[in-house]
Amino acid sequence: MLGAIAGDIIGSVYEGRPIKTPYFYPLFDPLSRPTDDTVLTVALADSILSGTDYIDRLREYFLTYPHAGYGGNFMRWAMSRSRKGYNSWGNGSAMRVSPIGLAYDSLDEVLEKAKGSAEVTHNHPEGVKGAQATAAAVFLARQKTSKEDIRRYIQETFQYDLDRTLDEIRPNYRFDVSCQGSVPESILAFLESSDYEDAVRKAVSLGGDSDTMACIAGGIAAAYYGGVPDEIKAEAWMRLDKRMQGVVREFTNRYH
Repeated sequence: MLGAIAGDIIGSVYEGRPIKTPYFYPLFDPLSRPTDDTVLTVALADSILSGTDYIDRLREYFLTYPHAGYGGNFMRWAMSRSRKGYNSWGNGSAMRVSPIGLAYDSLDEVLEKAKGSAEVTHNHPEGVKGAQATAAAVFLARQKTSKEDIRRYIQETFQYDLDRTLDEIRPNYRFDVSCQGSVPESILAFLESSDYEDAVRKAVSLGGDSDTMACIAGGIAAAYYGGVPDEIKAEAWMRLDKRMQGVVREFTNRYH
């Protein structure tokens, strides 16, 4: 889970000011910070740990961290009394789902839980698909499935085009918050990577929804490469408050 969080923090400063290279320095800008991606990832982990309802935890975390940069539709939902989704196909369902890929022991259960976590807000088929594809990639990476087998499974199950290269995508890629326009690209950043940091850098280098794409790629990469490098972990950790640190620590201890 810390892989997703660190990716979000690293990518946070490039949302709205895109770059088209993985060779940016420093890795952590002085203004790098956790965004709604981190807040809602921790909320989902907290929900799993405590066995509480996804809706209640997401709303609680929104109220606790109201200035994290949420989308307008999510904010309206979180401040309402509705317990129905708003039919979103946005990548918010995918950005928060990595804990589900880590917490459950079968692919079928991961897919079921990812669907449930998405539908509370993102009950559009593409919103559900983005969450399931991301959680499945995290689960398969955690199982040390080969990259080619992960690629094949995601393509055949979710019909995402993973036969492209980042070099082909990058020149014309633009900011895109849809699952269908950002989740496949984020998975490709992992598939083309050589290690955790490289996956995050490649996700940011597409110049899109940088924090979310680095969050998705980072969550998969950390599962595949066996965690987050210590220096990156330390930089991300110091940017979390004590409550979020506590949830991450407990989740990691339980599902390591």
